[in-house]
Amino acid sequence: MRTGVRAALAVPAVAVLTVAAWYAWLGWDTGYDVDPSTGAVSGPYQWWQVAGCVFTLAAIAVLATLIAPAWAVAGALTLAFTAAWSARAASSDDSGLWVVGAVLVLLGTAAGSALLTGVTARAVRRGRRVPG
Repeated sequence: MRTGVRAALAVPAVAVLTVAAWYAWLGWDTGYDVDPSTGAVSGPYQWWQVAGCVFTLAAIAVLATLIAPAWAVAGALTLAFTAAWSARAASSDDSGLWVVGAVLVLLGTAAGSALLTGVTARAVRRGRRVPG
C-alpha cells in the first residue's frame, strides 16, 4: 500500500482507536468514592485507569506517527478524545461546568499529543537520514 494511502487511513484509525481507548479505560466508570471518615469525594477514575489510558494513547500516537504526519495524528487524537470525554460529561452534568473540563481536556491532550508526535517525527526523520 502506498505511503499516502496509509497516512490517509491512519488519521481515521487514530480517531477510532482513541475513542475505543477512552471507553475501555475511562468510559465505563461513572461512580464516585466517598471517604466515610472525612466525607471527601473522589473519582470517578482511579489512578491506574488514567495511567492505562495515557499509555494506550501514547502507543497509538507513536505508532500512527510512523506513517502519518505528526500534526494530523495529534489533531485526530486530541479531537477524538475530547469528543468522547465531552459526550459523557455533558450527559451527566446539569450545571454546564463540563465545558470548562472539556477545554482543559482539549488543552492537555493537545499539549501531550503534540509533544509526543513531534518527538517521534523528529526521531523518525533522524533515523532516515542517509550519512554522507
